[in-house]
Amino acid sequence: MVPKPYGGMWMSNQTQQRDKMAKEALLGIIERFYDQFEHQKVPNIVMPTRTKSNIEYNNDSEVWVYGDSTSTRSAKTVKGANQILKMSYVVELLIKEHLENNRGSTLRELYYISENWDIAKFNEQPESDRMIEDLEIISALQREYFHMRPEEDGATLFGSLKLKETTKRGERIIHCRDDVGEGGYQIPFNVENVEFLDHDAKFIIAIETGGMHARLIENGFDEEFNAIQVHLKGQPARSTRRMLKRLNEELNIPVVVFTDGDPWSYRIFASVAYGAIKSAHMSEFMATPAAKFIGVQPSDIVDYDLSTDKLTEQDIKALRSELTDPRFDSDYWKTQIQLQLDIGKKAEQQAFAGKGLDFVTQRYLPERLTEMGII
Repeated sequence: MVPKPYGGMWMSNQTQQRDKMAKEALLGIIERFYDQFEHQKVPNIVMPTRTKSNIEYNNDSEVWVYGDSTSTRSAKTVKGANQILKMSYVVELLIKEHLENNRGSTLRELYYISENWDIAKFNEQPESDRMIEDLEIISALQREYFHMRPEEDGATLFGSLKLKETTKRGERIIHCRDDVGEGGYQIPFNVENVEFLDHDAKFIIAIETGGMHARLIENGFDEEFNAIQVHLKGQPARSTRRMLKRLNEELNIPVVVFTDGDPWSYRIFASVAYGAIKSAHMSEFMATPAAKFIGVQPSDIVDYDLSTDKLTEQDIKALRSELTDPRFDSDYWKTQIQLQLDIGKKAEQQAFAGKGLDFVTQRYLPERLTEMGII
């Protein structure tokens, strides 16, 4: 691929094509407003209702997406007019600064940039964050196509995977075990700039906590079982979920998710496998419906007699909420959640250390992976 100078930085042809697609989509939004004005119609936008009650299962993509319930934002009201005005300002920024000049901003920076917009400035960052989500929904494109960057660092990946990453300074070929330290390869915010070259992995294990991720590396788990480890860093970032989906679908590598045994961790798994309610419009791009939950299961707490903590009132409320969450609407999850409510306990991944530092890699994970048909 021949390097292309663009905006003072190096860009591949593929990146330029994505920028062109994004620019056309954003211009289309403004053109719709113009057409409404030209035909003497009050400008408006129709958006899906972003609530749990409007989440439904898509049989084709096997993920949870927004349903048919919609709401209209119209310039007939002062609030609606302000939202359309602010959207126009954001679109102008994304086209003129980001796409035409090959620049980027974080969500936090967007909020501060709007401070200079006088009548179009945002009152708080959640408002500007929602505006970017609106543009994703309308354009059917990921915010990364608009050069919007997250504030948080990407998660890390460790294992026998060779890839090529396109950066603004050229292409890099990286082996995610041989060419990195134990910190692993840091997943970039735009995973579309990564091309997979080679691997010998039998499965991918996505791990919630840094301590457990480090334990598996120290014990040589990735080499012994030909695994690619991904540290989720708690609730996974968009780039992490997108990377897992691409690895699973493009390389046909099974994905298992290993978290703490509490309701908040089950939601981490749900965001990986089924999509998050807040970003249901991106589920088909980021969710990995083939992902399986390996643990810590409530039944593991009983079967392995793990050290536990008592469920808090917030935990109990969250578990009961999950019983009505469509993402957990299966016999497996209902049985496990009800068991946890019955025993009134939760456990962390590190609880396995009470059985010995090698217990998790020599017994628990091999047993579960065999039971799940992964190894």
